[in-house]
Amino acid sequence: MEREKKKKWRRGRGQEKTEGENQVGGGTIETGHDPLDQMRNKTVNRITHFPIDKMGHHLGEEVSRREGQTEGEGETASVSAIRNKEESGIQMGTEKMEEMNKGLITVTDRDNDDGDPVSIPPSLSISPPSISPLSISTLSSPSPYFQPPLSSFSPVPSLTPPLPPSVELCAVLTDTRLTLDVYHGGTAVLQVLWVSVPGQLRGLQYLRLGSEDRGALEGALEVLPHLTQLRSLAIRGHCFHDAHGDPLPGLLTSLPPSLSSLSLLVHLDLSFNLLSSFPPCLLTLPLLSTLLLGHNHLTDLPPSFSPLPALRYLSLLGNSLASLPPSLGQLKSLHTLDVSYNLLETLPEEIGALEELVKLELSHNRLKRLPETMGCLLSLRDLVIHSNDLRVLPVCLCLDKLDKLKVDVRNNPLGRPPTPPPLPPTPDQVETRVPELHLGLNRHRFCVSSAGCHVFLPGGAELLFPSGCLATTTTLQWAERMPDRKWVWLEEHDFLLSRPLELLPHRISFLKPVEVCVPYHRSRRGEVVVRRFDGQQWSTLPTETRRGSIGHSSHPGGRPARLACVSVRQFSWFVAVGRPVRDSCSVTPEGALLVSRTDAGIKLTFPPDCTVQTRTITLQVLQVSVTEVQTLCGDPQARVSPLLCLSQDPSIQFLQPIKVQVPLPTGLAGHTVDLSCLHLLHGDPSAHTWTDITSQVSLYVTQLYAIFYITHFSWYWLWYTTQRCVSGVVRRVYQRLKQFQVQFLVLQRRTDPKQVLLQCLPADKVDNRVQSLSEQYDGPQPSDLCDLLEGEQFFAGFERGLDVSADRPDCAEGRLSFVFYSRLKNLKEVYVCPTQKQEGSIRGQVSFYRGEVPSDIPQEVARKRKGHDSQWLATLPLRLPGLNSEGGSNGMDWEQPQYPPLNLGDPESGYLTEANLLAISLQIGQDWRSIGINLGISYQELDRIQYKYRDNLGALVLEMLFHWARGQQQEGVGLRPAGGPGQKGIGAVPRLVDAMVESDRRDLAEEIKDIVRLGTRKYNESLRRVGLEEEEKRPSTETDPSPSH
Repeated sequence: MEREKKKKWRRGRGQEKTEGENQVGGGTIETGHDPLDQMRNKTVNRITHFPIDKMGHHLGEEVSRREGQTEGEGETASVSAIRNKEESGIQMGTEKMEEMNKGLITVTDRDNDDGDPVSIPPSLSISPPSISPLSISTLSSPSPYFQPPLSSFSPVPSLTPPLPPSVELCAVLTDTRLTLDVYHGGTAVLQVLWVSVPGQLRGLQYLRLGSEDRGALEGALEVLPHLTQLRSLAIRGHCFHDAHGDPLPGLLTSLPPSLSSLSLLVHLDLSFNLLSSFPPCLLTLPLLSTLLLGHNHLTDLPPSFSPLPALRYLSLLGNSLASLPPSLGQLKSLHTLDVSYNLLETLPEEIGALEELVKLELSHNRLKRLPETMGCLLSLRDLVIHSNDLRVLPVCLCLDKLDKLKVDVRNNPLGRPPTPPPLPPTPDQVETRVPELHLGLNRHRFCVSSAGCHVFLPGGAELLFPSGCLATTTTLQWAERMPDRKWVWLEEHDFLLSRPLELLPHRISFLKPVEVCVPYHRSRRGEVVVRRFDGQQWSTLPTETRRGSIGHSSHPGGRPARLACVSVRQFSWFVAVGRPVRDSCSVTPEGALLVSRTDAGIKLTFPPDCTVQTRTITLQVLQVSVTEVQTLCGDPQARVSPLLCLSQDPSIQFLQPIKVQVPLPTGLAGHTVDLSCLHLLHGDPSAHTWTDITSQVSLYVTQLYAIFYITHFSWYWLWYTTQRCVSGVVRRVYQRLKQFQVQFLVLQRRTDPKQVLLQCLPADKVDNRVQSLSEQYDGPQPSDLCDLLEGEQFFAGFERGLDVSADRPDCAEGRLSFVFYSRLKNLKEVYVCPTQKQEGSIRGQVSFYRGEVPSDIPQEVARKRKGHDSQWLATLPLRLPGLNSEGGSNGMDWEQPQYPPLNLGDPESGYLTEANLLAISLQIGQDWRSIGINLGISYQELDRIQYKYRDNLGALVLEMLFHWARGQQQEGVGLRPAGGPGQKGIGAVPRLVDAMVESDRRDLAEEIKDIVRLGTRKYNESLRRVGLEEEEKRPSTETDPSPSH
């Protein structure tokens, strides 16, 4: 029968009958002149562009856990809540599957020519994705139902590419399940398998695909109509993330009509795609029980739902629906309906016909009223209508017949009078759209008139000047500074998310608030705030987060930047900081209740008369990984609750005990927990101590929570451990949790080994960084793991015959100074040279050392000694090739440099060395031509330089600078050979500074001034040491460095 159907299928496609059919494993394997060869060739052509990526997830992970990881990290809490609801919808379609497994449902088998109903036997297991995990044993061992082809003409198909070579067929195809959304490029495997083993695929009942690749998706849609035994199908986006950590959207825009052949389909998930209309083929699936269409672009629904009588769960959240059709009332079996996060203003009266409806999600819409027919929903138990515009609820929702109904009405203006329509604006109040101004990297000055302006800065920052904020046209400036650990203010558990943005002039006052939006790197936990430095102290500003304007991305071709926005009336320094969510409330003598937004199970209850004066209470909750705690303390049974950080203003004890409720540590239950192993720890953040206060407080447990009473606010941490000396264990664990495991990179540019890139990154970011740099840089493997604190200083020292210019503001005692911030790029690119002239290559090294020892570093880390320096962190090799050596730098001779060792200026007023010029050239980039013009270099000479070094920007910039320097030597202006008297030509350095300013590179101008001041100070110190101080000291040209230096 199967053979006859296959022949008919071939004839329908205009193909001739083939020979040599072999029956293998219940399927048909074709040999000889196989018409599937054309599809095989088509598949190979289509999948050749897929990269061989690393496995996205461990094979042993459960499907429910993998789906949780597809959420877009770093987005708002509301979006995460949407996705959690979407994932929970998978469970709603399992009841009908279980009935199929028990043989309680009969369906019509299309492969049965007689058309008689066929009962699904209990042995045919249909596993829903949220219940049945992908165990390691299932994936690693061949299935008893799957036998590889025995014919020599049909070998086991190769899945490489697009999958990694280590992935075998049994890892993706087991029994009646095929999971292809856990590998990058996995969707393309469906066509490979259909060409190679179509017999196994025809029996599939469970299939999961990612929709991030358009070519692979088109091929998969051609195969799907032939998989007529499918019961569960998922084609969804957000399965993987890009290099910036953003989830990749699905590219599915429509479904082919041929999918109507999947008449046995029970569960369908098309979430996170680009569907703009309801696919008509879905209305031909009579057994469909669960339908997930969340996070698409749907604007309307079909006029009739009668073809879907079995639908029990329907999710349409996160679309653009402005209304629901009356046909929605035809879904008599509907159990759950989720239309949250849409644009609904009204509901149809027919919604009252959903007699079986148990849960209705309507949150985050624009509903102004609810229909009275909702009183007919007698089965309704959960009604979620928060975050709408409801001012009154229907009387029917308060009747006794709905006494079991739970209603969530938060964030609605209930009881408030209707908002009157706004008055028409007067001519003076009519605001016009402000003009836009996009600044390049070399433009640090701009003008704003009284009409206002929307300024877009390089890197994603935005400044919005409203109309009328300035009385006259004013010139403003901006600069992005390096963070200085001496003045950047970070509280405990804070993370720096951006470089300081300086806006000038500082003392300017605006007539209206100006919106300053600082771009920040993704923060996976907590909230983002902007802090401002006014020259004396830091303050935290009320902050709103959003995405940047469309078309203005922080990197070419990417998504708009994440912005932290504040409104200010004066310019100063601004930085974005991540911190744990901070909840606060005011406690009066009447009492109060504070519930954590991070975990609703954490509550503080303030009884009446606990205080005489009003106090401000602040609560922060820090989630801690149980696995990490077990590893650090060596106790596999250890469990911890979230860490509570409590503070109050004023800081005085309460008159009555305050009730604190926290969830029990994960895996513990109140009726089975061993109370002798449960400890409540009190932490002192200033003294860095932890004290076990279990015996000093009233502590008792319920089934899910631990409750205790306190009168003093500080840090509290609930532990379950079998170890003794709990206080010491907790102190060591907390200190280690604050540290980041990092690795160091030392890479050399392939075209110029003297140019060395140094970087320190958290260990989880190293692999992607090394891969992105592999084309331009080469070097040793990253260092071993080391521990650093947020904001900790460390140094890089060049050793064994290598040196770096010490005439740099960031150089201390011959070592480069770094400050580690986990969310920023701790990166420097420098030029190195031999310490002395020598022949042959140099095998040196770069060692990294700690700076000043912070007081909160654990003693076991501070005691680690490897070598003569107790603060040693890591050492990586560095090799400079010599003349005519293998891998040499284009035959460059170290004894005869390509450029003369020239110095600009003179020792008395400060000078720039050759190394200084090299360091400055690394930062010039695309502004080289503008700077060259302002230095007086002719257009013809600039064109010659550009043509000569058209493939090497670094060499081009160097040639431009040294061409100008050689010209200064010939003119005798501010130039001397190294070691010469240097008595004339003081105007060369100011000329270079002026050229930088005229080219809108004020940042480089300030750096040159810093280097000159440093040289002047060293020269004066050397005179004092030898007793040659001048009798009459000239007025010092130095100025006090601002926080931006």
